[in-house]
Amino acid sequence: MTNSSGTDVLRGTLDLLVLTVLAAGPMHGWGISQRLQQRSRGMLEVNQGSLYPALQRLAQKGWIESEWQVTENNRRAKYYRLTRAGRRAVGVETAQWRRYVGAVELVLDPAVELVPDPSEGRA
Repeated sequence: MTNSSGTDVLRGTLDLLVLTVLAAGPMHGWGISQRLQQRSRGMLEVNQGSLYPALQRLAQKGWIESEWQVTENNRRAKYYRLTRAGRRAVGVETAQWRRYVGAVELVLDPAVELVPDPSEGRA
């Protein structure tokens, strides 16, 4: 997955984004890719070389399952959907992502001063 400047996005990020898209309902691979691009206002483009390994990782974790169906264009495609464990994982993974982003923001924001740990300095 790349953004418009061509930089790689972390693998775990793609897994979370795919889970989030599938929370809206079953979708085939191309549809997942398109939905990610739409929701990111064109900033994120997911190619097949990134998407399908992510789908395999999520299936191995038991977070998604798939089945072959016929698309609106009368073609066969594998549709992916969240499992019960996958629905739980969306919340857990989202919370972990937000904690991570918050920590990165603390490092990037020069206005944030380090607050000493109150337990330090005690004898």
